[in-house]
Amino acid sequence: MKKKEITKTTIITGIIGILFLIVGLTNRNFEQAKKVYQVYLNGNKLGLIENREELYALINEEQKDIKEIYNVSDVYPPNGFIIKEYQTYNKNVVSAKEIYEKIKNQEDFTIEGYIVKIKFNSEEKEDITLNVLNREIFEEALTSVITAFVKEEDFKNYINNTQMQIEDVGQIIENMYFQETITIKNAYMSVNEKIFTDANELTQYLLFGSSKEQSNYTVAFGDTISSISEANKLNPQEFLIANPKYKSKESILAIGDKVNITLINPILTLVESIHSVEDQEQAYEKEEVYDNSKPVSFKEVTQTGITGIERITRKMQVINGEQTQGVDGTINAVTLRESQKEITTKGGYPPQGSYVDNGRVWGWPTNRPYIITSGFEYRWGAFHNAIDISGTGMGSPIYASRAGVVVEMNNICANIGSYRNSCGRTYGNFVVVSHGDGYYTMYAHLLQDVVVNVGDKVSRGQILGYMGSSGSSTGAHLHFGVSKGEPDRGTWLNPWSVLR
Repeated sequence: MKKKEITKTTIITGIIGILFLIVGLTNRNFEQAKKVYQVYLNGNKLGLIENREELYALINEEQKDIKEIYNVSDVYPPNGFIIKEYQTYNKNVVSAKEIYEKIKNQEDFTIEGYIVKIKFNSEEKEDITLNVLNREIFEEALTSVITAFVKEEDFKNYINNTQMQIEDVGQIIENMYFQETITIKNAYMSVNEKIFTDANELTQYLLFGSSKEQSNYTVAFGDTISSISEANKLNPQEFLIANPKYKSKESILAIGDKVNITLINPILTLVESIHSVEDQEQAYEKEEVYDNSKPVSFKEVTQTGITGIERITRKMQVINGEQTQGVDGTINAVTLRESQKEITTKGGYPPQGSYVDNGRVWGWPTNRPYIITSGFEYRWGAFHNAIDISGTGMGSPIYASRAGVVVEMNNICANIGSYRNSCGRTYGNFVVVSHGDGYYTMYAHLLQDVVVNVGDKVSRGQILGYMGSSGSSTGAHLHFGVSKGEPDRGTWLNPWSVLR
């Protein structure tokens, strides 16, 4: 009988325990789990709140200054802010105000805008990230950058496919693009980072590499675009880019106008592929002859030199408004007018009893047809002390312009260089010829196959080497310089002063 009583007691105890459990569960059901929100900032828990909309509204309400500065209707939590919904019995819920104060003291609030990333295809430049308030600001700035380098009408015709076809002379844009990879996406931006809110400011940054105030000059009586440019080490084209309201270097300046004289330093690289047909003058040759029926003191131009005219069709690249030094592909030329040699007659007998080339007459250093891609002028903030001759192609011969002696040469640079390449003092492979009367000529950016050595005597028209793109170069061309005194020590002269 005792054994049965123990079993009965155990059963009764178990039943009572189950009843207590049921009662407990019933009471817990009366205290239903709450829906709350766990707030995180940069991975750290800030606390539980009951109403997330209240927190967002509080941030938006309290940050009135931010809304006024950026002219926006909404301010958002910082980047790194996360809020998650939970069901919990945890009663440690805090107010939205308390969470707001924690956020305010730890991180910057954000506004909605766009992040622009500029990725350079070169290890020499670091990629750039820009914050822009809205997409329209960026698009307007980008258009302003393009029309700083390209005439607005030409740009519109290009994008609308309404360019006029070339009949006699003219040019069309075949392609236009930025070398850099540009992406733009919607994002939330910290208000303590630089945010571009004005298209003009962003344009200034993209053109000059800085959003700081630029240098200005007040136009005075007698000023021209060319004179202001030269005084401030600018190429007239660079002046026009910095001051897009002027359409050409012949534009009239008003006394008292303020013009931008800051050297451009573009962030972006705008490339235009141009198909061009133009009429170009070709220099004439000069020759001296002797007439023994005239007195020795006699000297007269007996045949006037006339420049030739060739209609040249070519393809070229223009980078940020500057033509590259080389020419894309082969150029075609049609002679519209033959050049006529200038002949100077001197009295007496020629040296050695017959006509000889005495080396004092200047000759053209390349084949024809040719293109002058850079003149004797300021370029990129420094003076370009020669003319760049292109168009005859990589590997075409380079001739001595006058008789003389080779006094310097270099042939250790790669045949293809790059902008600002320092090999050969930036000249790449080159030859310097002394002409014995204080004049020197420089033939630069050659291929390595230089065919003369220091000490060699050369005659006018003798091959010195071949056209290349060595040193600091953006395409196959000849850098042809003339100096009175040793190059880089004497005075550089405009080559046209002796060639014409």
